[in-house]
Amino acid sequence: MTWRPAETMDVSVSGGTLRVARLAGPGAMVLAVHGITATHLAWIEVAKALPTVTLLAPDLRGRGRSAALPGPYGFEAHVADLVALMDATDCERVVVVGHSMGGFVAVALAAWHPERVSRLVLVDGGLPLGRTDDPPPAGGIDAVLGPAAARLAMTFPSRAAYRDFWRVHPAIGPMWTPSVQAYIDYDLVGKPPELRSSCSEEAMRVDGAQVVDHAATSATWGRVSVPTTFLRAPRGLLDAPPPLYPEESMATWSRGTATVEARTVADTNHYSILLGAAGAGAVAAAITAAVDSQAVLADQSSAPRDDSG
Repeated sequence: MTWRPAETMDVSVSGGTLRVARLAGPGAMVLAVHGITATHLAWIEVAKALPTVTLLAPDLRGRGRSAALPGPYGFEAHVADLVALMDATDCERVVVVGHSMGGFVAVALAAWHPERVSRLVLVDGGLPLGRTDDPPPAGGIDAVLGPAAARLAMTFPSRAAYRDFWRVHPAIGPMWTPSVQAYIDYDLVGKPPELRSSCSEEAMRVDGAQVVDHAATSATWGRVSVPTTFLRAPRGLLDAPPPLYPEESMATWSRGTATVEARTVADTNHYSILLGAAGAGAVAAAITAAVDSQAVLADQSSAPRDDSG
């Protein structure tokens, strides 16, 4: 049976409404931000592993059921949408988890609104992809994403054809499950024979240009001071080396006042670290630890002080 979120809602943002799903729960609310061409259903397997946490998972502007939201796109627009979501749901300060491009949006939220973020969980994204003076990769974001970007200019005659496109994807096809199929099906919009991805190609390109702007992402990351857990996939978007984050670069991410715990989730690629059972379990464990740490700090800050000594 296809798993479905328990509840969806529309939040008023600039230009229209943002579609948001409440996944799993009941319990502490965590803001979950998906990747550059994904939707909230990227979090299905993680939500299943979080029976005591509620993921607030939006379809970002230009994707899913938020596809009708107009530009401008980019991190600033996404952060404004997330703040509106937090205000609408009375989330004063929360743990934020982001996958891929969603990690960069989560980092921007923590940098620009530190009072709203208690901890970050970054899943194969969010940390700068290169040194400050490194040029963007040849071919830009299209070269990084491969088939995931190419499909945005394509149409498909049927739902089965769209599934077939993903079944031969080297990172997605081998882990095909009902959850993956639900994620793929939700992305498809339009009518046969011109079905297409819900993701706006313009949104992908604007957001992607910011992802590969190493100087800008480094500057934003330099402003983050909240404790951060970074989970790395050892294989890339096509289930092969190189990964997005080479292992030798991990030691450079702990600096300043930010506390970064970086670790590799074995035998995962950029997609299976979120949609595969083992990867989702590791992400869920990191979220649970972040929520538990937040609760401990909240208890300590609210406890009465003993000034008798």
